[in-house]
Amino acid sequence: MAEQTTSSITVDAPPSAVMDVIADFDAYPEWAKGVTKAETRSSYDDGRAREVFFALDVSPIKDEYTLAYEWDGDREVTWTLVEGKMLRALDGAYVLRELGSGSTEVTYRLALDVSIPLIGMLKRKGEKILIDTALKGLKKRVESLG
Repeated sequence: MAEQTTSSITVDAPPSAVMDVIADFDAYPEWAKGVTKAETRSSYDDGRAREVFFALDVSPIKDEYTLAYEWDGDREVTWTLVEGKMLRALDGAYVLRELGSGSTEVTYRLALDVSIPLIGMLKRKGEKILIDTALKGLKKRVESLG
């Protein structure tokens, strides 16, 4: 995997509640900034998504892409890019760690590559914006449902 950008946030909810929001892809356009469409294309036997199609419009990235997901209970979910128009790679993970007292530390790892040349610093900045936006949106969504 390419060089990753990582960030963490604490959510006032147990890991299962956090993972339920992460796994509810149909609701992403309601809370995940820039996601205009999220559609599960295939699922595992337990109902969790195997492949999800996304339409994303968050500067500097506007793309439609499909991600493949691997789930490890309520502890971790990882994804890799199946296909995209502008994106050449989008590998990431949410890693959840129970902190006790009903809180969860959520760590988001992301490495992306795009078909247009981007200076490394700009690419890292894009990753950081995506991660921070996603973590804040996830925290707000989970806590509002709790």
